[in-house]
Amino acid sequence: MTTYTILIILSGLVIFSYLFDLVASKTKVPSVLLLLLLGIGLRLLIDNLKIHTFNFLTILPTLGTVGLILIVFEGSLELKYDKQKNKIIKSAFFSALSILLGTVTLITIIIYQISHKDLYTCIANAIPFSVISSAIAIPSAAALNKSNKEFVIYESSFSDILGIIIFNFAITNPSISPSSFITLGLSTFLIVLLSAIACIVLLYIMGKLVHHIKFFLIISILILVYAIGQSYHLSSLVLILSTGLFLNNADTIQNAWFRSVFLYKNLTADLSQLYQLSAESAFILRTFFFVIFGFTMNIYELNDKPVLANGFFILASIYGIRLLCLKFFKKDGLSPIVYIAPRGLISILLYYNLPASLKIPAVGPSFLFLVVLGSSIVMTLGIAFSKRKKEGVMV
Repeated sequence: MTTYTILIILSGLVIFSYLFDLVASKTKVPSVLLLLLLGIGLRLLIDNLKIHTFNFLTILPTLGTVGLILIVFEGSLELKYDKQKNKIIKSAFFSALSILLGTVTLITIIIYQISHKDLYTCIANAIPFSVISSAIAIPSAAALNKSNKEFVIYESSFSDILGIIIFNFAITNPSISPSSFITLGLSTFLIVLLSAIACIVLLYIMGKLVHHIKFFLIISILILVYAIGQSYHLSSLVLILSTGLFLNNADTIQNAWFRSVFLYKNLTADLSQLYQLSAESAFILRTFFFVIFGFTMNIYELNDKPVLANGFFILASIYGIRLLCLKFFKKDGLSPIVYIAPRGLISILLYYNLPASLKIPAVGPSFLFLVVLGSSIVMTLGIAFSKRKKEGVMV
């Protein structure tokens, strides 16, 4: 394959992804779903033409990690904090926590019935299936009203963060002891402290940089700190979310010393450019990640009736738990939020980060693909149904 052929393919994928975004804005079909189908179509074409390709799974986790960082950062840069939003933030946090724990419990039972493995292994495998993907949920919430959109951004981001915390805790603690919780508390304190330091330092750097290239430097520093934190099993997504929130709300801090040292004239314009760069970079990475994920799937394994049946039970447990918890934590306006529980980028990353000793053959990549695909379809149909119902009421 020549250099020009590769360039044609890469640029073609970006163009298709842009068109998919336009289609998604009109039809409410998530562009991620279309990207997955594009990847599957490319795999079928390559197989029929018998063209040799390299193992894309080697780059999938890296693409996904950077994409996740940028998507959460982009979403947090949109959020403006005020005291009136405490209720939304609180309900989103407890909703994410209760839904995550409830879903892990039910899916653990399902995986145990499938594999009959020990409880610890089943829990570790259940966690990737239980986390809402902010990479899909945040873009899908763009058409919702402001309150629901903010709830989805906070809830999906909290779900990612809590999912990573629980996942790291599970894979590093085969046996639970008091020291396990002490370590968890210490790591949580460290990441909160690191987040506070990073917020201040990055804002200071943004104000002092005079070079015409500075936003990629800011993003590179974020990725560097995230990677260092994750290598020590810290939940570094907290840092990404808090940094975006802090930068976008720094102008609301009234302390005179803080404003004189850290705030500067072009802060608003710089934040706008930083948001635009993050959004476009996330778009590119999301495009390649989901196309590659679809490309690496063996769709013929989906003909297995037990896989389909178990996938259905997992999807039913996801939305059953979600409905019950949202009725408690968000008593009004459940539709279409109840359908926005996609599995995607974060689920895939956590699954591929499972140690080989914990992986269950019966719960393989095709099983994960089925849940990712199924949750995207449910979300698409749910949003479309809710919109049609609302228009019917208005008429």
